[in-house]
Amino acid sequence: MKVDILAFGAHPDDVELGCGGSIAKAISQGKSVGIADLTRGELGTRGSATIRDQEAAAAAKVLAVSFRKNLAFRDGFFVNDEIHQMATIQLIRLHQPRIVLCNAIEDRHIDHGKGSGLVSDACFLSGLKKIVTKDESGNEQDPWRPAHVYHYIQWKEIVPNFVVDISNHIDTKMEAIHAYASQFYNANSDEPSTPISSQNFLESVRYRAQNLGRLAGVSAAEGFTVERSPLIQDFDHLS
Repeated sequence: MKVDILAFGAHPDDVELGCGGSIAKAISQGKSVGIADLTRGELGTRGSATIRDQEAAAAAKVLAVSFRKNLAFRDGFFVNDEIHQMATIQLIRLHQPRIVLCNAIEDRHIDHGKGSGLVSDACFLSGLKKIVTKDESGNEQDPWRPAHVYHYIQWKEIVPNFVVDISNHIDTKMEAIHAYASQFYNANSDEPSTPISSQNFLESVRYRAQNLGRLAGVSAAEGFTVERSPLIQDFDHLS
């Protein structure tokens, strides 16, 4: 299945936190979107890989994405090497996205920066015809390089290169995040506290979007960094 946008996350919930509103908006505009999680988040302090599988499926349903896949790399220990690049290339060539969204270029969790570099490198390598990959049926895949790779923002306050207006989709974003009941704030939970399980963190996701929106003159927005300068045809294309 070819999609317009393929969103990668090192862990289930990365995509929802970083670009869930932008995904919901794109789908509302008729674009097709898929999600690819690199790991099952099995090293997470709270919950389990099985629970997170279920939560990821529920969140995908909220966002109404075309599909969600998991590459099952080792949480915490995957690396940006040939084996992991080839698996990522196969997925990119299979779905041929025009736009790829991926983890923040640097972040508190080591997997986020690693995931960012891995996906970015795989997007480049995917366009090289001398790299041979095959699909699940054994058919050789055509080279494919996404036109754009954009990195969403996570824990750190990275200054975005552009923001997407998600004013009408912030509630969908938050609903998708709340699907991860094991990970985020729950006053009745008896699991250990983590940096993302506090009420303050959950509220910060909404007020970050609202603050980025304030700076851009809308109600809510999500920020992204780019790998090359965005091109506009004329000044009228800037909001």
